[in-house]
Amino acid sequence: MSDTDGKASVPNDGSDNPEPGEGRGETDESAVPEAHSSTKLANLSSAPEGGEGGQDRLMEDSEQKQGPGEDEDTDSMDGSGLFSLTEDRERESEGGGQRERGKDEGSRSSRKRNRPSEGATHHSSSSDDDDDEEEEEVEGEDEQTMEAWLGADLCDLSRPSWRAVPSLRAREIGRDSRQFVKGVCGARGLVQRLELQGRLERHTGCVNTLHFNPSGTRLASASDDLRVVIWDWARRRAELEFDSGHKSNVFQAKFLPHSGDSTLAMCARDGQIRVAELSATQRCKNTKRVAQHKGAAHKLALEPDSPCSFLSAGEDAVVFGIDLRLDRPATKLVVVKEGEKKVGLYTIFVNPANTHHFAVGGRDQYVRIYDQRKINENDNNGVLKKFCPSHLVSSESKTNITCLVYSHDGTELLTSYNDEDIYLFDSSHSDGADYRRRYKGHRNNATVKGVNFYGPCSEFVVSGSDCGHIYLWDKNSARVVQFMEGDRGGVVNCLEPHPHLPGLATSGLDHDVKLWAPTAENPTALKGLKEVMKKNKRERDEDSVRHGDQYDTQLLWFLMRHMRNRRPQRARRGEGGEGDTDESWSSPDSSDEEDGGPDHVQCMSS
Repeated sequence: MSDTDGKASVPNDGSDNPEPGEGRGETDESAVPEAHSSTKLANLSSAPEGGEGGQDRLMEDSEQKQGPGEDEDTDSMDGSGLFSLTEDRERESEGGGQRERGKDEGSRSSRKRNRPSEGATHHSSSSDDDDDEEEEEVEGEDEQTMEAWLGADLCDLSRPSWRAVPSLRAREIGRDSRQFVKGVCGARGLVQRLELQGRLERHTGCVNTLHFNPSGTRLASASDDLRVVIWDWARRRAELEFDSGHKSNVFQAKFLPHSGDSTLAMCARDGQIRVAELSATQRCKNTKRVAQHKGAAHKLALEPDSPCSFLSAGEDAVVFGIDLRLDRPATKLVVVKEGEKKVGLYTIFVNPANTHHFAVGGRDQYVRIYDQRKINENDNNGVLKKFCPSHLVSSESKTNITCLVYSHDGTELLTSYNDEDIYLFDSSHSDGADYRRRYKGHRNNATVKGVNFYGPCSEFVVSGSDCGHIYLWDKNSARVVQFMEGDRGGVVNCLEPHPHLPGLATSGLDHDVKLWAPTAENPTALKGLKEVMKKNKRERDEDSVRHGDQYDTQLLWFLMRHMRNRRPQRARRGEGGEGDTDESWSSPDSSDEEDGGPDHVQCMSS
């Protein structure tokens, strides 16, 4: 690895299994031919696709103490110390602890000087010692409980099969070149070298959604500012910007597959499902409404091979099937219920291996899978099967599902719960089966947060967090392998992996889009991870105790936000986009809720 030429190295393999949340280092056994990081990514993009992706060899663990001249943070985003704020807080905390101990010692010395008698002195000293011992004992028990929680549900990291130098040599002579990109994108060593590459700045509100086109050359983003931007992300410039036609926060905007990037489907808090027609001359011809939910619509689900059909789900518990070839595009597929009670929906996803199946999640703890060909609401409310972590089935906590996604081959289903953990289910298991893996350490409370797979064969799990960090877990071991500071506003909501390259785009409360690529000189040391995970867990436990107060606070915040936005929304009424037409026919069976309650907020105030 050459530091003097500013070149990024590709990792190789070899390490012991890391402990949960501990720092990791890596020692390369062989150097990679020197190339600038941007040249390396360009070469990756030009390589053919296909073949089975491997994983790199296991990184060498053991937290390595830095010597003189080695105090640079290898987790840095842009050359600066990534966790300087965390370290400052730790120093302040230590300093504060020392000051408190100094106060206690001074107080005890004062008491000692003012003690009236030797007997009283002995009694007071014993009492103080007993109190200190009790406090230390409680703190020790809490620490042991936290360590046990961190270490539970973890497996050993496997030895990665992808090796940098042999793979590069094989590619140079034309052998297994089709497998090169898949191997790179699924390599743990490159995941551990992800760092911030740049920002895309255009929006004036929270960025709620990101979506790459199928070829990966364009990136669509949409925001609370009601605007949609199409980016040439490689050149860091906006190619097209237009008004979505929505009246409230835009939650998703997606390119329809095989449409030549000319059709964009959108949904928003106003419950509208809209479609934008884009021209080859970089302009929006028009947007039109094709369906209307009675409540916010958070997610759309695309059918992988269809340029004209997709699904939508709303807080009115309705799932619409939308076919743009029909005069009446929207067809109600199902009203999701638990018994006789409707279940408002936050997320929906189509199985990529069997497009007749789709999964939904929302205001209860159950993942529900439906088959479009045989939905009979008189038979088990039309549900094919349901999944739920066993400990949440009878839980009294108000647990919601904020996001779910299928793996690349449809065999696995990843589900993120609010103020709970992320769970992996086997989609082929029978009704009521428990989860296979559990991913923890992040915090999902403040917003409707997303989750995703990363890697061509879904090798990793990626999620944002209320603490402002991005977490990547190895899917099979459930261990954190990457930990990055992702949002200054404090919350990362959206994570979109590139379809063909080792990188991803993220967004949250900040008004920009961040791009990440594996160009760091050294793998992450996961510095500060364990303390942040513990802090998130403690805050989650505290909030679960005062859940009622938290709900009232969120309700107050929602009402204040509604009053603040009321005047601008009135001014926007009647300002539809060019060609704005109403082609939706909502089902009378859907709920009468016009807007979500306090726990339905997509983006908290920044």
